[in-house]
Order: sequence, then structure tokens, then C-alpha cells
Amino acid sequence: MNRAAGFSLAALISLSASGFAYAECGGLNDPCSVKSGTYHAMAPAWKVGDSARPLVVHFHGAGGSGSGVLEETQMSEPSVAAGYVFIGPNGLQRGGNGRSGWKFRAQDTEGRDELMFIREVIEDARTRFHVDPSRVLLTGFSIGGSLVWYLACRAPNEFAAYAPVSGGFWEPQPKTCAGPIKMLHTHGWVDRTVPLEGRPLGQTGLRQGDIFEGLQTWRSINGCANIRPDEFDTSGFFWKRRWTSCAPGTSLELALHKGSHEVPDEWMPMALQWFERQSPRATAAR
Repeated sequence: MNRAAGFSLAALISLSASGFAYAECGGLNDPCSVKSGTYHAMAPAWKVGDSARPLVVHFHGAGGSGSGVLEETQMSEPSVAAGYVFIGPNGLQRGGNGRSGWKFRAQDTEGRDELMFIREVIEDARTRFHVDPSRVLLTGFSIGGSLVWYLACRAPNEFAAYAPVSGGFWEPQPKTCAGPIKMLHTHGWVDRTVPLEGRPLGQTGLRQGDIFEGLQTWRSINGCANIRPDEFDTSGFFWKRRWTSCAPGTSLELALHKGSHEVPDEWMPMALQWFERQSPRATAAR
């Protein structure tokens, strides 16, 4: 749910006085540019001598934008308040409908190399927003969540951890990936847009993959001993299934909520807490 219907540039200026800050670009109407595209950013205040900050990168859903991601205050504000730089990259227009999206499947020929693009974004943010490239949490919603799955499969060591929402592999699903990962996948129990079991997309010949089948691939890649989860937690807003009998340095968790195709308000604080357990914050200045 987006609680930011009235969010505006004026609101951002007001937030800046409370510790939120921009560099010379990155705001809602002034994206930062790299060779392959543009991105928007929101960051805590920083001064010389401060440590480099961890980073959340969030890929928008189909038809969305990086500025729209910043307006999703239930994601951006908790991130910045916790000391993270929050970045919303812009997807490119795809197909004849003019909607923005991402190129993620190997068989797709249209679009840019999204891994190269996000590398450029992080390198630019490293100097512009003083981020620590070793502490990047890669997140995304819907088709942006699918991009996260494919980037995790292609470049598992590129980012510290992965936290997609309501998007996974498409058919035919990859049967192997480049290496083990740390992933927290979140999904709505009654999601009809990207059902947990996947679905065909009309007459396009495209089919979303089954999330549980994708998780089986990750269990195999992570070297998990058990098919069923090792831990269950139904005590909070999210019902969680964790696989802990896996290779050292890996993490795999599924968090379900009773909603549909959405990012719950409670998601970002939960994802950041999970990320802090996977990648403890560095204390030395960089």
C-alpha cells in the first residue's frame, strides 16, 4: 500500500531539515545519470569523516519509476531513518505500450544489460552518496522482484543480499545458478497478479514461474539438507519459513502475508532487520 499520495518535492525539502539530504541530483524531478540510465535517491545527512553507508536498491514494478519508488514512503523513510541510502533506478520503456520495465531473462533480446546498469548506479552512488558497495541490499517489487531473482542467479556474490517482493523466476525456470545466495522472499497469500503458483499471461506465450519451484532451486544451490523449512515463525505480521540446514554463509527465508499484490507497510523494517543479521554493519570509516 502506498501511503504517499500527498508526497511532494516540498515534503522532501521538509524532510531534509530533519536529517534527510540530497546531493546535486537524485530528487523526484532531478534524477542522477549514468551511462546506461538514470536513478533517484534519498539519503541520510553525511559529513566528512562519517563511515560509508549501506544501500538499499529497489526496482519498481511494470510501468513504475524510480521517483515513484521514493514516494513509497513506507519503504524509503524507514531505510533512510536507519542510516541507509535508498535508491530507485528507472527501468526503460519496453515493447509497444510505452510502459517501463526490466530485461531479466537470458532469452530476452530487447533492452539493456541490467547488471551493468546497476553496477554503474552503485559506482556513481559510492562517491555521490558515500555508500559502501559491499553492503548493498537488492530489492524489487513484482517484475522488479523477478529482476532481483535473476540478478541473484547470475551474480550471487555481486551484492550482499537479495529481498524480492511478489516476483520470481519465469518459465522456463533456471535449473542452476552461479552460486549460493542470501535471500528473503516476500509474497502475498492472495496475490492474483503474480500467484505463488505462477500463471500464463494471456496469449503472449509467457508464463510466470512457481515460487515454490524456484525456492527448490535455491535450496539445491544453497546446499540445504532439508526440503521442508527448518524453522517456522507465525508470531508476527509475516508468517516465515526458514531453511537453516544449508551451507555456511547462505540464507533462505520465505515471508508470507495475508495481502495481495503489494508491498506491506511492515515489509521494509522487517527486511532491514533480516539484512542486518546477514551483513553486520561495519564500524570503521571507509
